[in-house]
Amino acid sequence: MTKSDDKDMIHRLEQAARTGGITKRDFIRYSMVAGLTATTATGLWSTKAKAQPKSGGTFRWGVHDGNTSDSHDPGTYLTRVMIFLAHTHRSYLTMIMGDGSLGPDLADSWEASADASEWTFKITENASFHSGKKLTADDVIASLNHHRGDQTTSAAKALLADVTDITKDGDYTVVVKLSGGNADFPWLMTDYHLAICPAKEDGSIDWESGDGSGPYKIDNGDFGVQFSLSRHDGWHREGAYFDKVEIITLNDPNARQAALVTGDVDAVSLIELKTMALLQRNPNIKIHNIPSAGAITMPMHCDTAPFDNPDVRNALKYSIDRDEVILKIAYDAATKGNDFHHSPAQPYYPEGLEQNSYDPDKAKSLLKKAGAEDLTVNLSVADSVYAGAVDMAVLYSQQAKASGININVVREPNDGYYSDVWLKKPFCLVSWGARPTPDVMYTLAYKDDAAWNESRWKNPRFNELLLQAKAELNEDLRKEMYKEMAVLARDDGGTIIPFFNNFVYANSTKVGTPEQLAASWENDGARAASRWWFES
Repeated sequence: MTKSDDKDMIHRLEQAARTGGITKRDFIRYSMVAGLTATTATGLWSTKAKAQPKSGGTFRWGVHDGNTSDSHDPGTYLTRVMIFLAHTHRSYLTMIMGDGSLGPDLADSWEASADASEWTFKITENASFHSGKKLTADDVIASLNHHRGDQTTSAAKALLADVTDITKDGDYTVVVKLSGGNADFPWLMTDYHLAICPAKEDGSIDWESGDGSGPYKIDNGDFGVQFSLSRHDGWHREGAYFDKVEIITLNDPNARQAALVTGDVDAVSLIELKTMALLQRNPNIKIHNIPSAGAITMPMHCDTAPFDNPDVRNALKYSIDRDEVILKIAYDAATKGNDFHHSPAQPYYPEGLEQNSYDPDKAKSLLKKAGAEDLTVNLSVADSVYAGAVDMAVLYSQQAKASGININVVREPNDGYYSDVWLKKPFCLVSWGARPTPDVMYTLAYKDDAAWNESRWKNPRFNELLLQAKAELNEDLRKEMYKEMAVLARDDGGTIIPFFNNFVYANSTKVGTPEQLAASWENDGARAASRWWFES
């Protein structure tokens, strides 16, 4: 059985320590009841009691990657602005904590059947929507069903494909039945699409109004421009120290950085790596450089010539010098990729696999075998994808010339990049946020029928292993399955992965932050608005 009661108790104790609501003696005593040793509890007290957040002020947050085509429909969440806004005004069943562990959001606890094919979530009775409506199991069921069924257009459909039934046991207990075991299911509930919205009488959800149960409620705003929010008095967890929050779309990297330097915003979601050293010398700015499972990918549509030939795909993989890219573009704030979407920051990482390296001669041999000498392809990219994304595409095109490949770099508009370019144009550059487990990543982007199968790659053996691995409770066997999947993706897949990028962002020194920052998204797992505070 898997239970989160002790972990929830520890999180509540941490909050009490931060706010001065518990003595050191009681903190240590209750922490030991929750399973900690006296030494660990004492150390935790020292850490948490030092950081006592102050309430008040308006937090101005400059965020990259926002479009006028964005929407409140959680099934369409895509850009960073949509994701960050969702984590600010809506809630999820579970959340990723600053230390990378899984913690409670709307679910106070969860437990599985012996084979992990049935999960029971106990919903907090303290949550309410901004409209004043009490949040119950009906809202959770309707919100999850929004991403299920033949008619759904949600990008999260693949994540819930194994769900056979969702029922309630009273107003605050939700039971989810699966077609097979899934040990990672509570982690899936952190996916940014699975926000909980108010249920309608017909079983659908009210997403249009922007109503949510998150730490802040929307007062007004326009997608692609700015949103103004204020604290939700009915927020059911710790945090929400600011009185108000402004999320400002700043796609231009120079404008974003200038806004931070001049004090027009208090934090930004992404800084220019080439000016990081200069920014570090500013005594009024704090830079965070967080290793993550976020990735830069270059998907090739495997059903479109010339990428329908695996020799061509591999030739392009051998034509990128990852070391030079990481040095000149990521400024070493990255971990080298090997063309499978499984980061060393995730569990079950397959150690010891041969690295796809820069080898123009091998690339030429593969192109000759494919009858594709003097290959010319277009690579689409936009500035908003990643700091230095366009420069990276240009560098790659220069490296590929040694293989006899001509890569035309097509600079696309920032606005609408993910709606008009990604998944539509056959070769582009993409930035993926971090996912907590390889199963989540592979289910979203590599499963043959996934809405976000960005390379349109379909490998029967890979999909067979994907189903087996998520249900396998033996850790060693599961790791071996993921290793085989990595080899398949590396040798046959349609995605080039130069590196897993660190999340590099910054804030004013007037802003206080926890000692541990979540590595699931930029700005503390996209939760800066509820986890950060002003020092004075």
